[in-house]
Amino acid sequence: MKTVVTNRKARFQYFLLEKWEAGVSLKGTEVKSLREGAASLNESYCKIEGNEVFLLESNITPYNQGNIWNHDPKRKRKLLMHKKEILKIKQKLMEKGLTLIPVKIYFNDKGKAKVEVALAKGKKLYDKRETIQKRDTERRLRGKEY
Repeated sequence: MKTVVTNRKARFQYFLLEKWEAGVSLKGTEVKSLREGAASLNESYCKIEGNEVFLLESNITPYNQGNIWNHDPKRKRKLLMHKKEILKIKQKLMEKGLTLIPVKIYFNDKGKAKVEVALAKGKKLYDKRETIQKRDTERRLRGKEY
């Protein structure tokens, strides 16, 4: 499994409750761009429309040798998931304060591009401070070990 890009802010800004793996519908030059690692998940999110899930605001940089076949970098991309999974996610999103966000994009063992999406609940300011404090204490403890 080769990780292309991770959403580093997601773990800091949200509590990740459940995760799912989803395929993603891409064009040819987008796949080549992903293989080069030219993508970003900052400010991206997922939305359910009808019985389909879409990845919005994710940026996949146009491929250098793409010419006229290049794609729109921030286009709407369909995520491929089972209907039962989508219905389960849809029910959970009805709860207050939950959202669906992409956590990482990667290539699986078969070479297929996959997106890991997570059901998330936003952190409050004091939760973020607590996370920073835990991280700092762990760093200090690791520093004393060496």
